Amino acid sequence: MVEVHAKIKEMKNYAKENNVPIMMDEGINFLTNFIIKHKTKNILEIGTAIGYSAIMMAIASPTVTITSIEKDHERYLEAVKNIKELGLENRITLLYKDALGVELDELFDMIFIDGAKAKDLAFFEKFSKNLTENGYIITDNINFHGYIAKDEKEIKSKNLRGLVKKIKLYIDYLKENKDFKTIFYDAGDGIAVSTKV
Repeated sequence: MVEVHAKIKEMKNYAKENNVPIMMDEGINFLTNFIIKHKTKNILEIGTAIGYSAIMMAIASPTVTITSIEKDHERYLEAVKNIKELGLENRITLLYKDALGVELDELFDMIFIDGAKAKDLAFFEKFSKNLTENGYIITDNINFHGYIAKDEKEIKSKNLRGLVKKIKLYIDYLKENKDFKTIFYDAGDGIAVSTKV
């Protein structure tokens, strides 16, 4: 089994070199501390990428199990390799699929949404039924690299404007959702923590 710190460093370098979005240090610290504080046991992650956040969550608490979904084949294979190298395959289950096509009966005490940003709302609506009574839904990239605070006219790219609009709609959805209470944190790239009311 490879040394953990060296592997984490290697994964961060890989992500940087291959333009793979992984959580910022501040964001991952928030997430792992949250898991420890709330004694989280069973996590569903939407968006594995190369397995970085799943691995960090598993390292944070030895009793955590994670089911993680990824639709990009190359990233999925990289995640499989990374998880195997750290001997975590008995605690992290990877599903190679589009999350919106996945049906799960299992209940999770935390759902971590970190997939395609334009689909955050669809992920929330689809998987909230898989949340335990006192569970949490955590969404990353709520500030989206500072674009959410910008005026729409400042964003030159039409695609980026469209994506920012969808994230803003999701934020409004969270604020207005009567079934969940959401608190927004500035940690990392912005994190939303939604709790069942």
